[in-house]
Amino acid sequence: MIDTLLLPFQFAFMNKAFLIMAMLAVPTALLSCFLVLKGWSLMGDAISHAVLPGVVLAYLMNIPLIIGAFAAGMTCALLTGFLSNNSRVKQDTVMGIVFSGMFGFGLVLYTKITTDVHLDHILFGNMLGVGAGDLWTAGLIAAFVGAVIVAKRQDFLLHAFDPIQARAVGLRTGWLHYGLLALISLTIVATLSAVGIILSIGLLIAPGAIAFLLTRQFSRMLTIAVAVTLLSGFLGVYVSFFIDSAPAPTVILILSVFFVAAFLRSGLRIRATT
Repeated sequence: MIDTLLLPFQFAFMNKAFLIMAMLAVPTALLSCFLVLKGWSLMGDAISHAVLPGVVLAYLMNIPLIIGAFAAGMTCALLTGFLSNNSRVKQDTVMGIVFSGMFGFGLVLYTKITTDVHLDHILFGNMLGVGAGDLWTAGLIAAFVGAVIVAKRQDFLLHAFDPIQARAVGLRTGWLHYGLLALISLTIVATLSAVGIILSIGLLIAPGAIAFLLTRQFSRMLTIAVAVTLLSGFLGVYVSFFIDSAPAPTVILILSVFFVAAFLRSGLRIRATT
């Protein structure tokens, strides 16, 4: 019985999957709290889809894929901001148009090239196939993003709730705004090899939403989000081994189950106090 339970840890590819999921849990969970509070969930979705043409173009130019992905993500963010500020169209509409357009452009480019990189691995990740390079990339980006968020969490929090007050107290709101967008793009780049373009948005939204339902203290929200993501990541990778499923979708499914549980708990707590 014990041998069966420990079986996943006897394979190198499974240990790498556990490791990269643990690395990604911290930056995605921390960022998700700010995205939920700021109402930027769709922005994370837009950037995650928009990196596809950057990945394809980087492959064509024979440069690291992470460079193309980051450039495409920032292009999406900047283009969305420009169109929102210079048109009567609302920001969510602009984001929907920009990210679907860039995603479509990426798919068209992909169909016109010959590559050994499978589209499913780009869209949904290949956690069981990550190598040393993927682990180093994810680890370095995770450490950088996590350190910046922890160091500047109060500034990001004030900017999320009240940008006018943040500007009044002397914070450089422009740097905070585009800095947060850059951190989102970097984090999505780190998640590409493990969970892909489509599923990365689950890691960037669900942890913050779950923590928001469970607490009203921001410091606890950050802690809960990280803990939930670590637990979901471990369970998702572990369970996927026994049910013969892909790890990334299983992780997102478990996060969704946790969200439903948090939602029900929140509803019961509200009813109990009324």
